[in-house]
Amino acid sequence: MQGRDASLLARLTQVPVGQAVMSSVTLAELEYGLRRKGRPARLTNALAQVLLRMDVLPWDEHAATCYGEFCSALDAQGISFSDFDMMIAAHAVAADVTWVSRDKAFVQAAAADSRLRLEVW
Repeated sequence: MQGRDASLLARLTQVPVGQAVMSSVTLAELEYGLRRKGRPARLTNALAQVLLRMDVLPWDEHAATCYGEFCSALDAQGISFSDFDMMIAAHAVAADVTWVSRDKAFVQAAAADSRLRLEVW
């Protein structure tokens, strides 16, 4: 969001409009971060531009059910992340989409549960 990674921005612009979605949980985290920083215009505009390119998936009952299943399966294997990260991963599983993250730590979760398709950018 801060525009510091030119290769990431280039990759994002290669994704056709409508081919990427954002979890409403991710949007909540981004909105919180903006407010903590005093809503700087550059970052607020960057988020607005991203949202022009993708839809936001609502967190629904199916996502909540999947969260319970997904988290308990990972927890049984000793794998856990923050609640929000687990919600986002479970949301990707529920929506049957590929989760794109910059955090390589999630590779362990994807290896443990084949339902989570992950790309690390």
